Amino acid sequence: MNKNSFSSHSNNITLKDIADELQLSVSTVSRALKSHPRIGKTTQEIVKRTAVRLGYLSIDLLDEQQKKNSTLIGVIVPKISYYLYAMAISGIEKIAEENGMHIIVCQSNESYEREKGLVEELSAIGVNGIIASLASETKNFNHFKKAKQSGIPIVFFNRECNDVVANKVTIDNARAAFEAVNHLISVGCKRIAYLGGPEVLQINRDRAKGYTKALLDNNLENTADYLVYSNFDKESILSAARKLLYAPIYPDGILAFSDQIAISTMLVAKERGIEIPKKLSIIGFNNEPVGELINPSLTSISQPGFRMGEEAAQLLINELKKPSILFEKRILKSFLVIRNSTNKNKI
Repeated sequence: MNKNSFSSHSNNITLKDIADELQLSVSTVSRALKSHPRIGKTTQEIVKRTAVRLGYLSIDLLDEQQKKNSTLIGVIVPKISYYLYAMAISGIEKIAEENGMHIIVCQSNESYEREKGLVEELSAIGVNGIIASLASETKNFNHFKKAKQSGIPIVFFNRECNDVVANKVTIDNARAAFEAVNHLISVGCKRIAYLGGPEVLQINRDRAKGYTKALLDNNLENTADYLVYSNFDKESILSAARKLLYAPIYPDGILAFSDQIAISTMLVAKERGIEIPKKLSIIGFNNEPVGELINPSLTSISQPGFRMGEEAAQLLINELKKPSILFEKRILKSFLVIRNSTNKNKI
């Protein structure tokens, strides 16, 4: 998405140019163009005249843009290609359409800088709210705080953060991981590893907590070498998997942060000559369709992606209709789908 992706103008003038000209914030300019009640009538008129003078909008397009932007919801996901997010976007769109609204879908590509830029651009064009799942690089959340301060409601789903007070939709990641590790124990695994995603992600830390609790509750050794993190690029995942599986004493059970990480781990096991599930049981997260097609089929934790999107959109719609200082965290149920990657029947 570039600076002018959502503009009705034909030249290179942006909302920031207008803001700089008038020494106002971009969000104030955006709201003035939408005739927002928080912006004084005089300021509205000055901003609109400046927008026309600079060539940002012609008079006849001004009303059109205001009507269009008043029904927009910005959606930011790490990658549209991830199955969970594809399903969530469908759920968000369903609720948005039922409420006469439209969505703009953007992907951060797991980049903090891109995510920050997307929040700023969506704020600048005057979206009514933003629904977001965090990029794996994001450690600073000021861009979301700034959007909230300018009056734009934020809803987080799946990947959330404690640093921003907002409505959230997620699963109980610690419990899901706890139950997955208990399943590995039930099929006879004793040396169980967690191959996580980026350590900075809160849901990753929550899953690591669930993994650790299951080991402690079952009096199994909690080995530091068996708690491994990786980024989402292929080389990082393969390197982390090799660290585990090429060790002199390798795990006989692995819980992976995602199905994609689990599948890469299965490839490393094959490369190493480790039979699945005879010598190694593996569980993934997300229950992607590909999990049924690979051999052996992948046991995975199913997350309700479509419903997650519906709930996130409904929370945003509710906040738009009736703003509140009270925020809700909806925790949806996940469940384990058992397939052949853990079907070794040791007990």
